[in-house]
Amino acid sequence: MSIVHVVGGGAGGAARSGPKAERTLFVGPRIPDELKRMIKHMKKLDKATLRKCLQVIVAAFEGREIEPTVYRKLLTDSLDEETLAVIYTGLFRLLQLALRLPLSSLKQESFKEDLQELNIPDDFIPDITSVVFGSRRPAIDQSIVELRPRLPKLEGFKWRVDIGISTSVLHRTLQPTLMTQMTLGDGKIHTFEMPVHKFQELRYSVASVLKEMEDLEKRNILKIDT
Repeated sequence: MSIVHVVGGGAGGAARSGPKAERTLFVGPRIPDELKRMIKHMKKLDKATLRKCLQVIVAAFEGREIEPTVYRKLLTDSLDEETLAVIYTGLFRLLQLALRLPLSSLKQESFKEDLQELNIPDDFIPDITSVVFGSRRPAIDQSIVELRPRLPKLEGFKWRVDIGISTSVLHRTLQPTLMTQMTLGDGKIHTFEMPVHKFQELRYSVASVLKEMEDLEKRNILKIDT
């Protein structure tokens, strides 16, 4: 059975229509394909199997290793491997999109309304809601932060300026060179050198990026109302 945990990526979703058109579903402006495929098979899923699926998904979000035998135990007479894979992937994606939003911007009642608009059976809504708003949420959030892909941190940085004396081979006269050594969080040490004018280009580029990030953070569209 092929069940894939999708990590990260952009969200699709669905915009509301009618009198509630001012608010967008938590899944975004378009419904993701994983959810569309899942919804078609939800009638084959009973409540007990749903809860088992949610338990496995929560364990995955918390960073625990899931043995293949666990998935096989989810199979029922009306739920074959292919259908289970579709439902499990859809549930995982649904919760992933919900958990990426802080509780300050995703309210429980609005979440339930969104699930209804997505045609999630009413009997399943309380259990799905309990994953997003229940007591396990802090542990899930912490695990997601700890397990997210990221580059090693800069732990140390040393530098010095060397001056090359003119030689008949190099044809250089008192050319300053910046020697740098970076120690990263994963223990690796990188040493490199650059002429002063290249260092000035690097300094300017970094300053420009920081300025663009500062301007971007000031835009109202990125601010979350609490």
